[in-house]
Amino acid sequence: MKKNYIFKFILFLIPVSAFILMSSSGGRDDGRTGSPGDSGNTCAQCHTGGSSGTSVAITTNIPNEGYQTNTEYDITVTTTSTASAHGFQLTAEKTSDDGKIGSFTAGTGSRVTSSRITHSNPNQSSWSFKWTSPATDVGDFKFYAASVAANGNNTNDAGDKVVTTSTAGFSVLGLSKEVKLDFALYPNPSTDFLVVQLPSGSLKAEISVFDVSGRLLKTSSITSSANKIDVQDLSTGMYILKIQSEGKTGSKQFIKK
Repeated sequence: MKKNYIFKFILFLIPVSAFILMSSSGGRDDGRTGSPGDSGNTCAQCHTGGSSGTSVAITTNIPNEGYQTNTEYDITVTTTSTASAHGFQLTAEKTSDDGKIGSFTAGTGSRVTSSRITHSNPNQSSWSFKWTSPATDVGDFKFYAASVAANGNNTNDAGDKVVTTSTAGFSVLGLSKEVKLDFALYPNPSTDFLVVQLPSGSLKAEISVFDVSGRLLKTSSITSSANKIDVQDLSTGMYILKIQSEGKTGSKQFIKK
């Protein structure tokens, strides 16, 4: 009787295992980019041993001199190998603390998953998509990607290969003195309200508040006299306040206690 249970259990595991292996053909939802923020994890646990002359490259149209905030850029991940199936996962992380930044828009054969982008079609070896930079300067960052070259038999038979790569660091494009808005922000840290002191000659401004990953949390308008920003609803932590007035832009970090 015991042998029958073992046999039935083995039969049950066969389709389950096949499903798990095949489900990765549409990409993984968990972090597998090999980046510091993903703890160096890749798909090498299930895709091991092969060679296939595999390499992977990340190309982008972000200028060498730096990226502009809140701007969409083209990104392409290309895997070169003799394998029959391929996959990838890519993310963007700050070099200061490995935090995820920006947002992705999928292209042909790819899909967005949380703060990463991955393949949805294993029959491609190159994927092009969009990345939108943070709305404020969050410091330098890099793209990290891991790619799989697989033999396509949906089994863990040590016939696949995983490779990783990353770009050089990108910095935000600095603002010239003519378009940079200097302003004062106090009290900092704050528990309830921030006061924004506009420079002389600036009568009104648009305010945006972001978290440190560049996610927009709230917006408001101020004038030189009505210049308080309510931050009581924010959780304790660090934030970025961006201000725009008459074609000029400025930003400062603040702490909510």
